[in-house]
Amino acid sequence: MSLKHVSVLLLLLQLSSCFRYGSCGKVLVWPTEYSHWMNLNVILEELVRRGHEVIVLNHNASIFVDSGKTTAIKFETFPIDATKEDMEVFFMQFVNIWTNVLQDSYWEYLPGLQNLFSEYSNSCEDLCKKVVLNKKLMTKLQESKFDILLSDAVGPCGRPVTFYELVAKADMWLIRSYWDLEFPRPTLPNVHFVGGLHCKPAKPLPKDMEDFVQSSGEEGVVVFSLGSMVSNMTEERANVIASALAQLPQKVLWRFDGKKPETLGPNTQMYNWIPQNDLLGHPKTRAFVTHGGANGIYEAIHHGIPMVGIPLFGEQHDNIAYMTAKGAAVRLNWKTMSSEDLLNALRTVIHDPSYKENVMMLSRIHHDQPMKPLDTAVFWIEHVMRHKGAKHLRVAAHDLTWYQYHSLDVIGFLLACVTIPTYLVIKICLFVYQKLVKTEKKKKSD
Repeated sequence: MSLKHVSVLLLLLQLSSCFRYGSCGKVLVWPTEYSHWMNLNVILEELVRRGHEVIVLNHNASIFVDSGKTTAIKFETFPIDATKEDMEVFFMQFVNIWTNVLQDSYWEYLPGLQNLFSEYSNSCEDLCKKVVLNKKLMTKLQESKFDILLSDAVGPCGRPVTFYELVAKADMWLIRSYWDLEFPRPTLPNVHFVGGLHCKPAKPLPKDMEDFVQSSGEEGVVVFSLGSMVSNMTEERANVIASALAQLPQKVLWRFDGKKPETLGPNTQMYNWIPQNDLLGHPKTRAFVTHGGANGIYEAIHHGIPMVGIPLFGEQHDNIAYMTAKGAAVRLNWKTMSSEDLLNALRTVIHDPSYKENVMMLSRIHHDQPMKPLDTAVFWIEHVMRHKGAKHLRVAAHDLTWYQYHSLDVIGFLLACVTIPTYLVIKICLFVYQKLVKTEKKKKSD
């Protein structure tokens, strides 16, 4: 399975059949961290608003899933041996290895990536064991009679299964992408694209940030963010970036919480956190420097902001490749880009009108849908609950063996149908030939 599909947002599995048409259901949620939780949380809040009971199953060392937050969502927390700090260190090492080590050469990349995902898989397996072996928790969950499991990861399973067996049980797939980003390709009836479901109109900025943005005058501002999983970088990379930003006539808002670069210019303000959606929706924003995460890409498309893409890991390379192919972004290499490269890229997307025109075209496509992405996501979740699953949309290929799926049994039968008669015909011809030869030889000898 490709990395693009591994970053699939939602896997829906039917758990029970107590949901009655028109009533509200009980939803069990198995989440993951960072941007996945941000998207999933938007859906959960909407489900709660519509009257569904939502219970999030999560461990006590979660980084982003905050069970203490005031919300109508309920949390069922189970203990694990690790701490929140341990989890943060693990994910940071994961990102750093993928970003800084695994891009050196093709042949070094694949084994390293395999080891990386093996370690992550072991971590997920440990979490699943903590749930399954927690008898008190499992009894409580079984007695709750949930209508559906909503997950952006592989959830707990009571017996050993392959990854394919587990995901093949999904009634519905909701993909956090859409045709403004993707290129056309065939999909199955139980696959629906809901990219940008978290996007919303921009809200007013904090006063100090608004004052800084307004001080940019006609030149406007540039927003720079490499996402929530990249909070620091080497001093060398930071100075390369700061040097380029210092040469811009625009003001720059840079999400960065590392050591202040020596080359930082007076036009650049650094923030530990920025209201990214609100900044991208501000009329003075001229460009967005992004690592290419799905959330940031869709916020830029939603508000029509051209991009400079610096992909680091995961599906980010694909996302930036799509935006580059559609003329809405310029791509740079994180490890090799110079200050001049970044400066030229920003000047290109700001001053070449084609980039703004292209991203605005994508924005119009994004907004021109029969239903908002969030409404689409919630509709199909409720559809699965109303109909006790979505077997009517599930392709029969999941129930076939590997040789049936590839039609090897049919091919074998057809080959047998051709081979056996051919063999018999050849044998008969040889037999007749031999008889004729023997008869001819006998006549000659007489």
